[in-house]
Formats: sequence, C-alpha cells, structure tokens
Amino acid sequence: MKLLLFFISCSFSLTNCGLSYSKKESNNQNNKSAEKDSNYARLTDEQYRICHDKGTEAPYSGSYDNHWKKGTYKCTICKTDLFSSATKFHSGSGWPSFYSQIADHVKMCSDTSHGMVREEILCKKCGSHLGHVFKDGPKPTGLRYCVNSVALYFESENNL
Repeated sequence: MKLLLFFISCSFSLTNCGLSYSKKESNNQNNKSAEKDSNYARLTDEQYRICHDKGTEAPYSGSYDNHWKKGTYKCTICKTDLFSSATKFHSGSGWPSFYSQIADHVKMCSDTSHGMVREEILCKKCGSHLGHVFKDGPKPTGLRYCVNSVALYFESENNL
C-alpha cells in the first residue's frame, strides 16, 4: 500500500511540473531529450549539478549575487531572456534575487524536496532548474525569484 501511495505521489509531482508523458508524446519527447542532452553536454560539472540535477550553489558564492550592471539575465542553457537588471534587488539571501520575470518566461511548479514545500522555478523554454520563488519580495509583486548564478548568463545592456 505504501508503495502504491509513493508511485501515485511521484506521478502527481511530475504532472505538476508538466513532466508527465503519454505514448503519443514519446517520439516528440525523444527528440526533445536528445536536444536537451546536447545542451547539457557543454556545461561545467557545477552547472550540470544545478541546472539538470536541481542542485543549489552555496550562498554568496555566485558571480551574480553582488552584480549590478544593467542588462538582461538569460538562461545559461538556451539563452532565453529571464530577468531584467531593473528588477534585481539585494535580498541578503546570498543568491541573485529579482521581483519579476520577463514576459512569463519562467515556469513554476511545486517542490516538496528536503521536507519543505516551495515553488521551484524553471526556464519555460528548456526546463532548466533556476532556483525557487518566495512570497517575501518587494513591491510591486511581493515575489523574490531566488536564482542560482550558474543557471544564468548575463548580457550587458551595451551588447543588446
């Protein structure tokens, strides 16, 4: 019975994140998997651990925690625009924090790992793990997108 409940719980968790698969989707998913694998193949071990395996970098260790240049923070995997420097703020958490995302490019799903209930944030285009979002941010949204630096690629406003 416990095993049955475990499998039901796992399938529910995967469905919440949009990761459930049907036979119809399997060919399309195989193509996406091959593309995803090639995207992850070029990453450092730390980027892979965080973006693919949903890890977390140590607080205050990331290159973008205390980074205040103007520009756009993009997904390190697919280079999709995720956050504007205009929405970045100092949260004191040790990770880059933003109060808003760009154009609904970040997907949220429930994360119950580590004995907590949190909202995981993923790149909507490629599914890369970015970090978590919390409801303790500043106005106007009240949100704090807490992001791993290695999940981000910064493009300076001068290069846009």
